[in-house]
Amino acid sequence: MAADPVFPSPSLHLETSKEGETVTILCHGRLVNDTTMTLQDEVRRLFSQAEFKTVVLDLSDVNYIDSSGIGALVGLFVSSKRAGKRLRVINLKDRVKEMLRVANLLNIFEDYGDSL
Repeated sequence: MAADPVFPSPSLHLETSKEGETVTILCHGRLVNDTTMTLQDEVRRLFSQAEFKTVVLDLSDVNYIDSSGIGALVGLFVSSKRAGKRLRVINLKDRVKEMLRVANLLNIFEDYGDSL
């Protein structure tokens, strides 16, 4: 897999890698109000490309998420359904997983554990 770094925000960096019909976005940093648009724009751009059926968000290096970040993930989940794509979220840190669980949202994302 070749990696293409995308650095549009000082507190959220995205690296994309492509394999077949799947694109993985490795997120580095904070998923907060100031950075959610960066992620949403990139994922929606990928949803618009016919070659990709699945977008995987690897959150292993997301060190903080707030309610805006949770909202962004839910919004992307809805967008994936509308686009006929799959959105997978992997490698959730305990804090992120707990926030999704408390918000009763963990069940909307399929449980992919720590890998694809």
